[in-house]
Amino acid sequence: MRIKNHRLFLDEKTQARFVPTNNKGETIEPKYLIMHYTATPTAESAVNWFKNPKSKASAHIVISRDGDVTQLVPFNLKAWHAGQSEWNNLIGMNNYSIGIELENAGKLMSHSENQWRAWFGGMYHQDEVIEAIHKYDDEPAGWHMFTKDQLAAAVEVALTIVDHYGIVEVLGHDDIAPTRKVDPGPAFPMMSFRSKVLGRADDSSRLFETTADLNIRSGPGLDYDTLADLSPLKEGTRVEILNSFEIWKFVQVVNHPKKTEARGWVHGKYLQELDFIY
Repeated sequence: MRIKNHRLFLDEKTQARFVPTNNKGETIEPKYLIMHYTATPTAESAVNWFKNPKSKASAHIVISRDGDVTQLVPFNLKAWHAGQSEWNNLIGMNNYSIGIELENAGKLMSHSENQWRAWFGGMYHQDEVIEAIHKYDDEPAGWHMFTKDQLAAAVEVALTIVDHYGIVEVLGHDDIAPTRKVDPGPAFPMMSFRSKVLGRADDSSRLFETTADLNIRSGPGLDYDTLADLSPLKEGTRVEILNSFEIWKFVQVVNHPKKTEARGWVHGKYLQELDFIY
C-alpha cells in the first residue's frame, strides 16, 4: 500500500475505494491512530451513515469483514470519529488523529443458548462471539469477533499510515473517551495489533489457544494437583504464556472473570500459537 496526496493506494496505481463525505474539518497533522468498531450491520451501512450530514460523524477509513477498504476523508483533514476525548494532555483527539473503523456489531446481549443480539437487532451465533470482560467493566459480556481478513487489512493500512505520518501511538476509542465509549472492545487484539503496527517487541502480545480440553495444574508436572476451579480448560480457550519450565507452560487465561486467579501450568503440547488474531 501507498499514500499519495493523503489518499490510500492499494498499489502504485490503484487507489483504494474513496467515498467522499462532507463530515470533515480543517487540516490536521496526525500523531495518533484511533481504532473503532462501527456497531452497524454492514460496512456499507457505516459508510452511508458517515456520508449523512445528520450523523455529524465520519472516519478516515472503514474496513469490511472481508478486508475491503474504503476511505472517506483524506488523512490530512479532520474526521469526526473521536468526539469528546483527550489523551496525554491533548483535548479533542479529532485534531490529532486518524480514525479507522472496523465493521463489527460490537457489544452483544445474550438472546438464547447459542445466539446473541446486537443493539440494532442483528443476531449472531456463538461461534462469532467471544465472552469477555471489558477493561472498564466488572462483568463479562458478548463481543462480536473480528475476522482474520479484516485484521490483516487493518494491519496493512495502519503500517502504511504509521510509516507515512510518523504516528507515535495506536489507541482505542475507549482509551481516549473511557466514560463514553467501549470500542474497539476486548475482542480486538490491541496489544498484538499495536506491536505489529509500531514494531515493538512485546512478549505479552503472543496469544495461544488450547487444542484439546486441558487440565491446568498448580505446578509444572503431572504430580501437581489440578486446579479444580479452572480445570479442564475447554478446547479453544485463549491464554497468554507467562513462564515456562521445559514443556510445561505457566499461563494466564485471557478475559477470565477472576483475572488474577486464572493462572496455572499446562502441558505445552496442547497449545497452539495464534497469529495475533484469536
